[in-house]
Amino acid sequence: MKVVGLLSGGKDSCYNLIHCVQQGHELVALATLAPPGSKDELDSYMYQTVGHDAVHLVAEAMQLPLYRRIIKGTAINQRAEYGSRAASSSSPSPEQQDETEDLYHLLMDVKAHHPDIEAVSVGAILSNYQRVRVEHVALRPDVNLVPLTFLWQRSQSELYAEMLEARLVSILIKVAGIGLDERDLGKTLGQMQGKLERLSAMYGAHVCGEGGEYETLTIDSPLFKQRIDVGETETVVHSDSGFGSVSYLRLKNAKLVEKQEELKREEGWARTPPLLDAVGRRTLSAVRSAVGSSSKTDGLSESVDSLQLDDAGIQFPAPSIRRKGRYLVLSNITGISPTTTTPEDQLRTAFTTIRHLLSTTSPHLTLEHITHINLFLRTQTHFTRINAVYLKLFGVSPPTRACVALPSLPPGCDVVISAVAFDDSASAVPFDRRALHVQARSFWAPANIGPYSQSLVQAEKCWIAGQIALVPADSTLEREAGVQTALSVQHARRIWRATVNDMGGRGVEKGWVEGGVCWVDGVARVEGARRAWLCQSGGVDDDGDEGENWLGQTNADGNTVPPMLFVVLPKDSLPRSAAVEWQITAHTGRIPPPITTDATSTDDDDDDDNEPGSDTSDVRIHRVSTTLASFELVHSITTSASASSTFGILTLRRLASPAEADADAKDAFTASIRSCSEQSYATQLFRPVSTRDGEAMALLKELLASTSEPLLDQTQMVPCSSVHTLADDSTAQQAELALVWHGI
Repeated sequence: MKVVGLLSGGKDSCYNLIHCVQQGHELVALATLAPPGSKDELDSYMYQTVGHDAVHLVAEAMQLPLYRRIIKGTAINQRAEYGSRAASSSSPSPEQQDETEDLYHLLMDVKAHHPDIEAVSVGAILSNYQRVRVEHVALRPDVNLVPLTFLWQRSQSELYAEMLEARLVSILIKVAGIGLDERDLGKTLGQMQGKLERLSAMYGAHVCGEGGEYETLTIDSPLFKQRIDVGETETVVHSDSGFGSVSYLRLKNAKLVEKQEELKREEGWARTPPLLDAVGRRTLSAVRSAVGSSSKTDGLSESVDSLQLDDAGIQFPAPSIRRKGRYLVLSNITGISPTTTTPEDQLRTAFTTIRHLLSTTSPHLTLEHITHINLFLRTQTHFTRINAVYLKLFGVSPPTRACVALPSLPPGCDVVISAVAFDDSASAVPFDRRALHVQARSFWAPANIGPYSQSLVQAEKCWIAGQIALVPADSTLEREAGVQTALSVQHARRIWRATVNDMGGRGVEKGWVEGGVCWVDGVARVEGARRAWLCQSGGVDDDGDEGENWLGQTNADGNTVPPMLFVVLPKDSLPRSAAVEWQITAHTGRIPPPITTDATSTDDDDDDDNEPGSDTSDVRIHRVSTTLASFELVHSITTSASASSTFGILTLRRLASPAEADADAKDAFTASIRSCSEQSYATQLFRPVSTRDGEAMALLKELLASTSEPLLDQTQMVPCSSVHTLADDSTAQQAELALVWHGI
C-alpha cells in the first residue's frame, strides 16, 4: 500500500516507517503537526511537539514531501473513548475544537495532494489514548486509511535494542522523568540504554519513554539519504524539582550532511518479530505432537466431519430476554418473517427485535448497553453481506463478538443472535466499561476493523472476541492448521494481557481466565486444541519472563486449567474457513460495584474488605461428577463469590456400563445444579445433531425441573456436530450434551 507517515521526528515514528517499508509498503509522504507561533513545545495529550523545528530535516533526509499543520485545538475530550457509542448514523459531530480534529484536516490535506494513499504509519507503542484517536480519524469514510502500528504492544526493552541494531540514531531532546536531567539531553539511545534500563528496574520507568519520561529526535536512519547534524543547541529548563527536571533542547542551526560511506554500507534493518512468541512456539510443539496420536482421543467419532446435519429433531426455543441482577441476556433472536427474504433483512429484523426487547426493561436499555454478541449464521458465505449491515449498528467501543456457522439452523433461518447486555445505571459506584478495539495492523494481534472490539470489560468481567489465526501484519489467514491453533490462542492471550495492562499496568496474574469454548472445524482438530489448552498452564510469557502466568489465579498451582468445551462444527463453519476459533472470558480480579441486591446474590455484604476496586483472591475451580441412569454428569465451575462472577460447563456422557455414585457425590452435584439455576444469567445448550440425545435431554430437563425459572426455555440453542470436554485425566471425552453458563 502507499503510505503517509505521521512524523514527530522521534524514534518511534521513524522506526515504524522502517517496518512499513520492510512489509512491502511504499512511503509517499510525511505529515506532522506543530505548535502555533513561536512556541517550542505545546502541552499536548496527542502529539510530540518539541523538536518540531527539525522535523523538516527528517523529511528532507528521506527525500519525501512533508505536510505540516498548526495545532489549533486542545484536549477537550480526554476520555478513553473518542466519539459516540451510538451508530454512525446517529452519532453527534466530533468535538471540532479538539486537537484530534487537527489530524483530520492534516490527513485530508495529504489526500488532496496524494489521492492514491491507502495507509497511515503511526509510532504508537502503548498509548491507547493516541491510538484510539488516530484510528478514529483514519477510518472515517472520507479519510479511509489503514493504520499501520508495527510497534504496538511490543516489549519496550526488546524494541529499544532492535532500534539500536537497525542503526537508528536518535538523541534525547526532552527529559521529564525521575532520574533524568538536562545533562542527558543530546545523548544518543546507545549512550542512554544502560541508564534507562536501570531507571526501569528501580522506579518502573518506561525504557522507550511511554510514560513521558523523555522525547527524541532521529538524526539518522536506514531510510535517510543524509543524516542530521544538530549543530548548536540551547538547553531550556522548563521546571526543576528534586524528583526530576523538565528540560528540552532548542536547535539553533541543525542541518543535513552527507553520510560517511562506511556507514552507508553498514545500514541495518528492523527485526521482524516471529509470528509465534515463546509460549506460542511451545503451544505449536504440543499441537504437532498430536499428529498420529490416538491415545487421547479414544471414543471420538470420525463420522461427524462430513455428516449431513438433520435439523428435524431440534426445536429452537422462542426468542427471550432474561434478567439477573444488572445482566440482561437475549437468546434465540431470529429475523424470520414473511417480509425478510435475505440474510441482510433477517439481521435488520433481529436487531429490531433486540431494540424492542431492551426498550421494555426498566430502565430502558439500548444497543449501547450490549457487551457481547454470539452471531450464528447458516453459512459463512453470508458473512460479508451480513457484516456490511452489522457494522452500521454500533459506534465506538462496540461489543465483542464471536461468529460461527450452524448449518442446522431452523428452516428458512439464516441468522440467530444471542447477546449479553448490562444495566450500568443508578449505581452509587459507577461501572467502568472499557473496550479494547484495535483497528490498526501490527505484529501484536489481528486488527478488528469496524464492527466489534477485541475485548470489553464490564463489571470487571472481560469478554474476549472469538479469535482465529489471522496474521496480524496483513490480516491473512495462516494456512497450517497446527499453527492456526497456536496462533489463535496466542491472540486471545495477548488481548487479555493488553486489556489488564491498560488498567494502570495491572498484571494478568491478579486476575484469571474463567474458561471458554473452542470451536473446531472437524473432530480431528479436537486433540490438537486440547493439547494447546493444556499447554497454557505455566511457562514463560512474551518477554521470556517466568513470573507471569496469563491464566492468572485459576492456574496459580501451574497444573489446573480453566474449563474448556471443544465444539466440533462441519468444515467451513468458521470465519475465513479457519480450523479453530477460541472464545474466552476472564476477570480482572477486582471487586465490582454490586451487581445484584436480590436474594440470589452471592456477595458477602458483611465483609468490609469487599470494597469495589479492591483485589480478590477467592477464585477457585471445582469439578463435581455423579452418575444418573446411564449417564456420567460432570460439572466444571470457575467461581469467585466476592467478584460476583461464575463460569460453568455441564456435560452429560453416556456410559457403557453405568456405576452407582455415592450419596456425597450426588449431593455435591445437586448443589452445583442449584448454583447454576440461581446464579446463571446466560446459558447455551450445545446439542450434537449426530447423536440421538432424547434420553440425555430428558435427564437434563429433570435435573432442572426443580429450579425456580424455566432455564432451558431461556437458553440459547447451539446445534453442532459433537462436543468434547476435559476428563479427570485431561483426556478429551465426547459428550451427549453440554450446557455452558455464566453467572453472578
